[in-house]
Amino acid sequence: MQATFLHLESLFQSPMAGHNKWSKVKHIKARVDAVKGRVFSKCAHEIALAARAGGGDPAANARLRAAIENAKSVSMPKDNIERAVKKGTGELGGEAIQEVAYEGYGPDGIAFIVEMATDNLNRSAQDMRTIFTKNGGSVATPGSVSYQFDRRGEIRIPVDAIDAEKLMELAIESGADDIESDEEGHVVYTAPTALGNAANILREAGVAVSSEKLVSVAQNPTMIEDAEFAARILKLHDQLDDYPDTVNVFTNFEIADEVLDRLGE
Repeated sequence: MQATFLHLESLFQSPMAGHNKWSKVKHIKARVDAVKGRVFSKCAHEIALAARAGGGDPAANARLRAAIENAKSVSMPKDNIERAVKKGTGELGGEAIQEVAYEGYGPDGIAFIVEMATDNLNRSAQDMRTIFTKNGGSVATPGSVSYQFDRRGEIRIPVDAIDAEKLMELAIESGADDIESDEEGHVVYTAPTALGNAANILREAGVAVSSEKLVSVAQNPTMIEDAEFAARILKLHDQLDDYPDTVNVFTNFEIADEVLDRLGE
């Protein structure tokens, strides 16, 4: 089975980079410290959003519990986690964090969905327009991009946490839709509403879950086979992903192995 989406942040959250032909990207983007800081920022955003939506008690808030587990899996400091929870519940004051998704197109119609946690919708909207425009793209109206993606639950598991056969048994028990495994790890896909239950079943069975989240999976990925064009699309992706309020970036492109090799030279 071949994964059909690109989620660059996941490369730095778990050893699952083999999916979507992105294992070589880590060698192209040698910015480990900056990436780690960005991952912490994304985790903090998700924790704040979860706390805002369902309260600050992880025991009573499944989304917050999952967000905290994800943060711990990338060694996010406890103080950062607690501060993010308080930010979401309003204990730290300031403007309320809001959840918003922007849709847009890059060059040649490459589709993007950018999920954000922001305390200033006007600023974020203007910044998104600027980033897309400067990179040969444009912001799209809501719904004009997202219909090309399927919403799914995604659970990532390190390769040495469980063997594929045992995982298949647990996944069937949990009601999962699909599993992908390779030498670098496992991905379990579920319906959006089944994500929490499936992850809990795996954890109760002693499986180390490195990431649990909702993702947008492209229905018809576009393969990029031109190195110059790939560099342009990666630049746009990086600027969207590096934006301080960004939580997730989903897109519908994949890059051919030979192009990745050329970019890495």
